[in-house]
Amino acid sequence: MAKIAMIGAGSTVFAKNLLGDILSFPELAESHIALMDINEERLATSEIVARKVAQAVGANPKITTHLNQREALDGADYAINMIQVAGYKPGTEIDFEIPKKYGLRQTIADTLGIGGIMRALRTIPVMLNMCKDMEEVAPDVTFLNYVNPMCMNTWAVTRATKIKTVGLCHSVQGTAEQISHDIGVPIEEINYLCAGINHMAFYLKFERNGEDLYPLIQKVVDEGRVPDWNRVRYEMFTRLGYFVTESSEHFAEYCPYFIRRDRPDLIERFNVPLDEYIRRCENQIAGWHSMKAQFEGEDKIEVHRSHEYGSLIIHSLETGVPRVVYGNVANEGLITNLPQGCNVELPVLVDKSGLQPTRIGALPPQLAAMMQTNINVQALTVEAALTGKKEHVYHAAMLDPHTIAELTLDEIWSLVDELLEAHGDFIPPL
Repeated sequence: MAKIAMIGAGSTVFAKNLLGDILSFPELAESHIALMDINEERLATSEIVARKVAQAVGANPKITTHLNQREALDGADYAINMIQVAGYKPGTEIDFEIPKKYGLRQTIADTLGIGGIMRALRTIPVMLNMCKDMEEVAPDVTFLNYVNPMCMNTWAVTRATKIKTVGLCHSVQGTAEQISHDIGVPIEEINYLCAGINHMAFYLKFERNGEDLYPLIQKVVDEGRVPDWNRVRYEMFTRLGYFVTESSEHFAEYCPYFIRRDRPDLIERFNVPLDEYIRRCENQIAGWHSMKAQFEGEDKIEVHRSHEYGSLIIHSLETGVPRVVYGNVANEGLITNLPQGCNVELPVLVDKSGLQPTRIGALPPQLAAMMQTNINVQALTVEAALTGKKEHVYHAAMLDPHTIAELTLDEIWSLVDELLEAHGDFIPPL
């Protein structure tokens, strides 16, 4: 049976969902699940959860736990990446608190912006080390990356290693479900085509039996039914003509229009939740011990299939059952008006032949232009991480849409210096 290594398995809730998906397939029910984490306590909890999940779905996997990454990866057919380098403290906290001193506020700070740049600089070296181990002990592995910043991490891996890699997110299918709710059309009846970059892909088609459903989306705006938590995305839909995949709190910091210290009225008008990721992390940490006790208690675990693509990819590669998922891959002529080699998100056919991305051609020019503003930052951050040239960190920040809407060049240089110093050894010397 397949060996599936889960790196960062101490992300217990996410690991639980993926394991439930994987082990629910009879063909994968006896897989070797190798759980790996650097946190021994969290790893022990995840092992208990894994065994309860297996029991709940009637599976009989081989479950092993590992503090050593190379050992977990040895002979793996699949590796799933779920790590967070430097964690909430000190990593995420630094990414939020130091920019605040300069008047630069963020919502999520894990994909773009100064927070996304720093997270990439922390994460890419760790992922390259992971891939080096895979090249030596599991060269034929399929690497499923769930870690943000998705574009930068996956771009670096595909550029610097030989490992078969696909980046996975749930924003495409998740947003489609949200739109279906807003327009009152069951998701099962909707067909869509989506393409772009991760967190900034757009639905090029959104249909039911050949009927264009975009007029129904416009009707949500016209009738004043835009959800309060989703004002940013609906605003951008009215400006661009297409609906974007990632949430309003994310999208607000991918562009210069919504978070402005000189325009606090915009924060209120578009209901932008500043420091949102900080709150999520603190709530999760506060609830960890009660959740841990629940997982480790006598109660059985309920398993419900998630909408993550990971298990579907593994099942299709193992059985040959064809499926289309949305994946993040290198742009090798797939989207013709985005840079060659950048990381793009689009439909991918999966079967026994492997991962086969769909060629989209040219995107509507306004969409490609907006994506390019984010790709500029991604490209320079990846360049900094792979070459060790510190100047490209400054260049990435000076081209970031949100950062340059708020700070002068002198402030950007000073902010980068202070962040790099604060992160210390978590970012290799540049």
